Amino acid sequence: MSTPAHTSLDPHVLDNPAWAALSGAHTAFAEYPAGGGALASRAARYSPDVSPFAALADPQDPRSWADLRTLVGDGEVASLAGVLTPPDDWETVGRIQGVQLIDTSLRAEPAPEAVRLGAADVPEVLALIRLTEPGPFLPRTVELGTYLGIRRQGRLVAMAGERLRPPGWTEISAVCTHPDHRGQGLATRLVRAVAAGIRERGEVPFLHTAAGNARAVRLYESIGFTLRRRPFFLAVRAPGNTAANFS
Repeated sequence: MSTPAHTSLDPHVLDNPAWAALSGAHTAFAEYPAGGGALASRAARYSPDVSPFAALADPQDPRSWADLRTLVGDGEVASLAGVLTPPDDWETVGRIQGVQLIDTSLRAEPAPEAVRLGAADVPEVLALIRLTEPGPFLPRTVELGTYLGIRRQGRLVAMAGERLRPPGWTEISAVCTHPDHRGQGLATRLVRAVAAGIRERGEVPFLHTAAGNARAVRLYESIGFTLRRRPFFLAVRAPGNTAANFS
């Protein structure tokens, strides 16, 4: 299948997908530095009950880091993706090597047994997330896009959904299956079903996972995803002393 066109000299929208989403389809979920806004700010983050991620317009631009510091506060931590070298006065407190994969030959199709998940399902969703740990999921993450689940005897046992939405693309996220129901292909069916909805909008599915999760990477590659890049997921602490704010 074809993917959105770009030249080798252009920055690819998937190099900075959180910023592209926060400044586009997910503007309604964005927070900006005091005195800034969608047009003036060089940093943004999701509302804290939606997603832990923040983003920089340009990781090489000191103005972006200055805006991020204003946004999160002195001594506070921000979660970023794809940034390899924070400024010297920022402390890296967590670092995970990830992989970014894009749909190149996935067979997307509906899953008749899948049900749409919404606000009423959040307690069950959070319980499944805590058990399986596919990545961060918060009480309002379900608002970011379509989340589908499969139930067995009324209990939610598998799910997948949409997270980041940079122009032309949608990230498939929160792919997980209860340990008692693995080996039945439930996650694959849900990935195909979520991808079918993404394709209907004329967008291309992509996803992230930890580089160390070799089993997941092999599965995604076997069903039609191709490795595009290896970003890092970082937790960085802003300069300054939080305690000083209360003195």
